[in-house]
Amino acid sequence: MTTEQAFEDIHFTGRDGTRLYGRHYRPETVSHARPVVCLAGLTRNSRDFHDIALALRSGPKPRDVFTLDTRGRGLSEYDSDWKNYAVPIEMQDAIDFMMMLGLRNVGIIGTSRGGLISMVLAAAQPSLMGAVVLNDIGPVIEAEGLARIAGYVGRVPVPKNWADAARIVGDLFRRDFPEMTDDDFAAVARQIFNDKNGKPVTGYDPKLAKCLSVLDGPVPKLWPQFEAMKRIPVLVLRGANSDLLSEKTVEEMRQRHPRLSSFTVPAQGHAPLLRDAPTISAVASFFAETDERNDGTRYGTLSRSDFGHVSRLVSTSPRSTRRENSV
Repeated sequence: MTTEQAFEDIHFTGRDGTRLYGRHYRPETVSHARPVVCLAGLTRNSRDFHDIALALRSGPKPRDVFTLDTRGRGLSEYDSDWKNYAVPIEMQDAIDFMMMLGLRNVGIIGTSRGGLISMVLAAAQPSLMGAVVLNDIGPVIEAEGLARIAGYVGRVPVPKNWADAARIVGDLFRRDFPEMTDDDFAAVARQIFNDKNGKPVTGYDPKLAKCLSVLDGPVPKLWPQFEAMKRIPVLVLRGANSDLLSEKTVEEMRQRHPRLSSFTVPAQGHAPLLRDAPTISAVASFFAETDERNDGTRYGTLSRSDFGHVSRLVSTSPRSTRRENSV
């Protein structure tokens, strides 16, 4: 349990031996609402979902919220082979996480890379998901946005202190998030960087930069994987200033998916921070509405005492080594 007492730390070992980290935001009352699993962006981690997790675990329809640091991010172990920072393997981390916790038919919030994992998961293990929020990501990734991300991943200097970390975040965010304040920059710095003995350190494996090779040709479009989501409701969040997800792509997603809705987050770029009240309300309403189709369903979760009995997963499934050019 952390000092904030807002969530429980989850430490577990994936099927290939990688030590992984997650969080559980438990509602104060027993909940039969669909649990939510949050998957972060390329270099991001569980801390990105703290505010929205607190909101979703409370209110008139509280629900369990789980967040995951995929390998090489946040508090999860770095992979010794950078080629394993690939969407199919990170999807397997998410599957291991949900299987360990006894989760099924969950809601997923997938930010950027997490959304790509969600689309691939819909094709590979459809029974695990019942509703999805895609945060500023779709089947088509704009080259301009990908090039911008490739320009800073693995190259951001290690801050001297937390004030320096806030300055770095301001430099990265100010253009596309014009309404962010100095306090916002400081808060987001605490999400991006790990804390080591009170000082900021890199929050991801710098070798992730090797996954972003924009010169290898066009990024593959994931329309088949997206269309695997047709059986479930989807909410697409798009930052009004996003350079990664275009309005054109959102419109085509809407035409191809009969149960898709969208919400534009004003004054934010890639990816919306999930900290403002309107966006949190849109996500909460979406999950509440999709829960109505599942009244009476008991979603699988573990009790507090169960965590000590699921420290390791065992599987003979081979690791995939397929690479993905994506965020």
